[in-house]
Amino acid sequence: MPSYRNLLAGDPAPWFAVRATTRRDFHIDTAAGRYIVLCFFVSTAEAKGRAAVEAAFALKQRFDDAFASFLGVTIDPADEATRRVAGRMPGYHFLWDFDGQVSALYGAVPRDAKPDTGEKIPVRRLWVVLDPTLRIMKVVPFADDGSDAQVVASYLGSLPPPSHFAGFEVTPPILVLPNVFESEFCETLVSLYEQHGGSETGFMQQVDGKTIVVHGHDHKRRSDYTVVDPEIIDRAQRLIKRRIVPEIRKVHQFEATFVERHIVACYSAEDGGHFRPHRDNTTRGTAHRRFAVSINLNADFDGGEIIFPEYGYQRRFKPPIGGAVVFSCSLLHAVSKVTRGRRYAYLPFLYDKEAAKVREANSQYLETSDGSEERADQLV
Repeated sequence: MPSYRNLLAGDPAPWFAVRATTRRDFHIDTAAGRYIVLCFFVSTAEAKGRAAVEAAFALKQRFDDAFASFLGVTIDPADEATRRVAGRMPGYHFLWDFDGQVSALYGAVPRDAKPDTGEKIPVRRLWVVLDPTLRIMKVVPFADDGSDAQVVASYLGSLPPPSHFAGFEVTPPILVLPNVFESEFCETLVSLYEQHGGSETGFMQQVDGKTIVVHGHDHKRRSDYTVVDPEIIDRAQRLIKRRIVPEIRKVHQFEATFVERHIVACYSAEDGGHFRPHRDNTTRGTAHRRFAVSINLNADFDGGEIIFPEYGYQRRFKPPIGGAVVFSCSLLHAVSKVTRGRRYAYLPFLYDKEAAKVREANSQYLETSDGSEERADQLV
């Protein structure tokens, strides 16, 4: 008998990456922050699949990529080859799951199914609704009379705004710590950037087993200055150990013993500085990172707030000069576009001895344009 995975309300949704109509490399974890409706319709060559897609298109007032997104999953290559389905922006994305891996993760096909081999496999057509933190809310099997689409539509109509998915506004699990750096030290760090200038930086991606730096202004626009003065680095480390490490220990029972990279980052209005939603530890070269620290060095700017989409795009964080926002590197986060002035920030990562072993083991998978790694120091 075929074995299927059975997901239930409250379970974490399996993460995956797959080709899609709207993105060549669609990562489900970056789509958090809105309700997501996955529709495993199998193929539009069959009436049930076509009916499900048509029913979804009739809900354009719901599927706008703000309240909810529709992810239609097909295992039929003909859906792509003959262009039977196409994404529509905003709100509608179709996923090419021709090897069945995504469908197996969600129980639409058996665990060991291989549809790309041409074998006939038993399928279970499903709708799966996820909350903004990517947890299962509801699983609706297709019905013979087609009533499943109406069930999903009614359920979506009953949901509160994504920011209140739990019935009230949930605060992201972060630390906000004023007075980490003294104002004069912040001025020193900003002066270093203004004196030496910054270099435009990219973001990490996993490509063919390697962690590489990728550049794309639609995803990130920021310039960084790498601090090299040992006295400045020593002072920053001492303040982090004295004022941030104890709070992480208290709240998370985690002992941070290493700090990675010493940079002054600049998001500027003239460049449209921003950073789209991302997580900081999703590649081999970054898997060791445990906590991200964002310390504001100035206040004379608009925009540039830190956002945690899983807990609402409306709530934004802008700590005072010398204040820090500290959060797990696994949290989805973004920096809104700077609309006036420049936002300067000091942006280290923290981890422990066990994570240091992970960093060392994974260093072979890290490739940068200059062959270098981010500097890491033990907090002493």
